Amino acid sequence: MTTTAARPRTQAPAGRLPGAWILGLHRGALEIKQFFRQRDQVVFTFAFPVVFLFLFASIFHDDVRGSGVTASQLYVPAMMASGIMSTSFQSLGISIAVERDEKVLRRLRGTPMPPAAYFLGKIWLVLFTGILETAILLLVGASLYGVDLPSDAGRWFDFAWIFVLGLTGCALLGIAISSVPKSAKSASSVVVLPFLVLQFISGVYISIDTIPDWMLRIGALFPLKWLCQGLRGVFLPDSARVLEQAGSWEFGRTALVLAAWCVGGLALCLLTFRWKNRRDA
Repeated sequence: MTTTAARPRTQAPAGRLPGAWILGLHRGALEIKQFFRQRDQVVFTFAFPVVFLFLFASIFHDDVRGSGVTASQLYVPAMMASGIMSTSFQSLGISIAVERDEKVLRRLRGTPMPPAAYFLGKIWLVLFTGILETAILLLVGASLYGVDLPSDAGRWFDFAWIFVLGLTGCALLGIAISSVPKSAKSASSVVVLPFLVLQFISGVYISIDTIPDWMLRIGALFPLKWLCQGLRGVFLPDSARVLEQAGSWEFGRTALVLAAWCVGGLALCLLTFRWKNRRDA
């Protein structure tokens, strides 16, 4: 009687899980889809800076002394900068705090999804909404308030790095500040208050040449002031430089400060971010 050796069972290799970048793209698509399903949030996000631009440009529309631009033209890059910070800092600061309080983050942390994919999804959402809102404000500014779009590639390059650095730094700050609110109910108050103060001392609502120097020095510590100044340098004529505190657009200093906030914001995120509420720890 012959015996045959039993053949060892072979298992099919398990499918390789997608990497963080691929999962981040899928997560970003989901975040964008969820954002546009909330119609009231969509309307408020995109209409808020446009309405404020219309109000301020209608109230203050005279020529600004010695600058060669009108007050309404000054408000266009200012509201663009405010819109960038709104879609990044304010949006992430509130939404992540709410997701933490509702234990969404805790459930996501228990899945095989890499933590980086969650943050990449948020970045894709911020990038999409930031580009869309900036495009809307540019269209309104160019068609209604006589803001000239740059005619040379150098200015568009300046716009690109200011936008990317500003959006990244503000998004990282939004992720960091999301750990400050103790509950979803307090998230709006904790995030909106500092953002509102920064808008007043950074040249969003008030012309930069009328803000007291001590306020400007405080505003210069944060990215919004440099976002406003950089975008003014891109979309306003060089004659408007006389309104700046230094009499110059200071593109080099703007790049340095915004890049520093990207690094500092990342460090704050790594030090402060939590997946659970303090009371659940």
